[in-house]
Formats: sequence, C-alpha cells, structure tokens
Amino acid sequence: MDVFIFILLNNIVPIFAIVALGFFISKKFDLNVHTLSKLVFYIFAPSFIFVYIYNAEIYLEMVKVIIIAVIILGLNMLLAAFVSKIKNYNVGMKNAFANSIMFYNSANIGIPLITLVFSSEPFIVNGQTPYLNTAIAAQLMVLMVQNLSTNTIGFINAGRAHGRLKDSIIKTMKMPIVYVIIFAFIMKLLPYDLTKFPLWHSVNYTANALVAVNLIALGVQLSKTRFALDNKDVYLSCFFRLLLGPIMAIALIYLFKVQGIIAQVIMISSSVPAAVNTALIAVECDNYPDFASQVVMVSTLLSSVTLVVVIYFARLLFPIT
Repeated sequence: MDVFIFILLNNIVPIFAIVALGFFISKKFDLNVHTLSKLVFYIFAPSFIFVYIYNAEIYLEMVKVIIIAVIILGLNMLLAAFVSKIKNYNVGMKNAFANSIMFYNSANIGIPLITLVFSSEPFIVNGQTPYLNTAIAAQLMVLMVQNLSTNTIGFINAGRAHGRLKDSIIKTMKMPIVYVIIFAFIMKLLPYDLTKFPLWHSVNYTANALVAVNLIALGVQLSKTRFALDNKDVYLSCFFRLLLGPIMAIALIYLFKVQGIIAQVIMISSSVPAAVNTALIAVECDNYPDFASQVVMVSTLLSSVTLVVVIYFARLLFPIT
C-alpha cells in the first residue's frame, strides 16, 4: 500500500494538479485551447523532441518500441471493428470508437508522466536521473507513431465519407514535428556539439515548458467538454483503452524480449487515456463529437487510478537489471 500511495502522490497527483489548474483557470477566463495547441505543436513540442532526441542514445532497442507501438495500433483497430460488429454501430460511430481506443495521450499525459516517473525515486542515483533520457527517447518513439497515425488514420476514420485522405496528408506534412525529428537525427551525426551553441539555451528553455503547457492545455480542453454518466459506450472505450492496452503491451514486451526501462515505458505509455486530438478531430469532422469528448474526459479521470496500478506492476514485472 505504501508503494501505491508513493506513486499516487509523486507521479499522478502532480500531473492532475496542473490539469486542474488549466481546467479552473479556463472556467474563469475562457482560455482558447486552439491557441495553446498551436504553441504546443509549433514551439514547445518540436523543441522538446529535438532536445531529447539529440541528447538520447538511440539504438536498436528503440526499433522494437516503434514496432510494438504499430502492432498495438493495429490490434486496437481490429478490436474496434470486432466490437462495432457486435454492437451494430453505424460507420460514424464505428470510426469514432476506433479512434477513441487507437489513439492515446502520448504527448499531453505520456511525456509528462514518463518525465515524472523516471526523474523521481527509485530512479534517482546520486542526485542524478540516469534513466530519464532513455525513457524519454522510448516515449518519443511511441509519440512519433501516434502523432503520424492520428493525423492520417484518425482524420480518415472521422471523415471517411468526405474523402479527406489528401487533406490529412497535407496537414501532417505541415507539422514541424516531422521535420524536427529528421533534423535532430541528422545533427546527431555531425561532429559539432550543439549544446555549446548559444541558442541551445533558448531551445532548452522552450523544451522545458512543454510539460506544463501540455497539461494546462488538457485542462482547458476538459473544461469545455460536456460530461454524461449514462453513455455505456464511453465506459466500454475506457475499459479497452486503460486496462486492455497495458495487457496487450505486456504480451508484446515478452514476445519481443524487451527489458528494464524501455519495457516499463512501453507498458506505462500504453495505459494513458484517450488523446485530446481525437475529440478535436471529431469536432472538426462532425463525427460523434460528444462521444469523443466524453471518452477523453472520463478516461483522463479514471486514469488517475489505473495509472497508479500500471506503474506499480511495470516496476514489478520489468525491473532494472
């Protein structure tokens, strides 16, 4: 019980405190979530990704992370199709349900959560956080898969009847994150140490702002979401997203023989709530926006409990060797 309380107080409560701050300040001042999302997608997230990819040691094990993330995406797609057939959903609801379990909050919740988990006990050694860069690098691999698929498959699912494939590809190619990832890998190959460059501090400052701004943006989005208690499909989606997700991850971790920190990251990352972007996509495409927004809100609230359990078992099942 002491371990559960420690994880709750040191890993979960700090995250939800900032989310709550964004929620209540938006209620008072009616903040614009689209402005915050622009700051995240065009400044803070690219800076964060560049800094951590540049500093991280990328090796073959990271390829396994990408493969597992893709397989989890595919399994969730098949699961959604199976459930939709049993529940007799129409095309719109089928695709809304698929988006709700396929795409999870690997940025707004995933990155801050992984950052907090691996920069606190028991991962502090002599006052340092030696596992943090590896953990963040693994999470970034998941984020790459999720980001690219959300802005392509997610839009196709939500607006399939409108033929939005070309538009979604164009939108994805306009996002700076894709090019920042490529640029960061190129710079890693060069002999010059970018950390000595004067503007490195500017990039580092904006990178450090991502966690807080992401969580505040999530709180703002949740403040604008209508909440209903009687939608069983919402709870079904949350069950698959929060509980079946980590079970899939555990099976794949053992299948690919991943261990230690990276295994923990995969398991924890697979159990985060539904992505905020699924609600934004649903609104833009007018595809069951109330259902999508409710899934985001309910799964985010329930994850305050389920994530504690997942983090505990991730440490238990995949200890550092």
